[in-house]
Amino acid sequence: MDFSLTDEQLMIRESAESLLADLSDSAAVRAAMAGETGHDPEVWRQVAEEMAWPAVHVPEACGGLGLGAVELAILMEQMGRRLFCSPFLATSCLASVALLCAGEGPWRERWLPAIAEGRLTATLAFGGTQPWGAETIDVVAEPDGEGYRLSGTCRQVLDLTTAGLLLVAARLPDSRGERGVCLFAVDPGAAGVTRTALPGMDQTRRLGRLELSAVTLGAEARIGDEGEAWPALEQGLRIAAIALAAEQLGGAQQCLEMTVAYGLERQQFGRPIGGFQAIKHRAADMMLSIERTRSAVYYAACVASEALDPRGDAAVAAELPLAASLAKAQASETYFHCAAEALQLHGGVGFTWEYDPHLYFKRARAGEGFLGTPDWHHERIARQLMGEAS
Repeated sequence: MDFSLTDEQLMIRESAESLLADLSDSAAVRAAMAGETGHDPEVWRQVAEEMAWPAVHVPEACGGLGLGAVELAILMEQMGRRLFCSPFLATSCLASVALLCAGEGPWRERWLPAIAEGRLTATLAFGGTQPWGAETIDVVAEPDGEGYRLSGTCRQVLDLTTAGLLLVAARLPDSRGERGVCLFAVDPGAAGVTRTALPGMDQTRRLGRLELSAVTLGAEARIGDEGEAWPALEQGLRIAAIALAAEQLGGAQQCLEMTVAYGLERQQFGRPIGGFQAIKHRAADMMLSIERTRSAVYYAACVASEALDPRGDAAVAAELPLAASLAKAQASETYFHCAAEALQLHGGVGFTWEYDPHLYFKRARAGEGFLGTPDWHHERIARQLMGEAS
């Protein structure tokens, strides 16, 4: 496995870095935060339709570019650096990955081309809150003739109120745990669907509560085999966790760069504070944490690429559960540490609205629990290692 970026991947990183520096500066982020949708529709059109970012990991047969999870991680890292406000995580890292992991079927041709072209945004409505296992799925799919009736609630659904397609995880009546799980494509405008925006700590990312009251669906709305959706859904959640970890890596890197720049500018006792040894040591600790995270994230992205590729190395793809948990746990801890350090090392102004550290701190704290807390992933890692040892 080659861990160095190819020329094409370097080009993707450089173009994303340059574009987001213009489209997602501090003023643009704050404007998006204050907007009704949480993002600028024109900016989303530009990156989705002109830059084809949602198409990066979608197969060419479905209208995509046919690249992989590494390219997706590269984009997510740059988005994290700029706190990019968009439906990309919900659409491309949750919904489209879930459709891909569900295997071959009519759902691919129906939804993936529109997502790849930027004509459709989507999100995944999965269970309640914590943890992120199958046991939190409490929406019930009652068989109704040749179709189903869905009832229940999903909390903390990303970009819920603006999504054009809802992928809803539900379970058959009287099923428990990983058994009986189904995945459905739901029209957000269907009768019985209620979407409510929720206030959150991170104003750069919108969450909502989805309530389903006897929502009637045809059999064609089911994605995959009845009651057998959990393995594919779990794989999709793991790949989405890797993408989120890449975003957190980018945020941590930006926290370090902001802190170093401020340390060279801020004067105290007649010299820049960045020259003091205590500040240097804390910045060095941030850098070491970031580099450890970068290794974990891009290794996990390489594993995810093999898992998404039908012709991928099965032995490497089998490492996805461990690699995803390692990347998410490491990235969440590193991001929060670096954001907290940036806040403190900016002194009093770090807490003010005019400076950006508090925005990264809120994103770090909110993302820490999304798709599994570090403690939850540490437990999964321990169980996997103990299982291998036994």
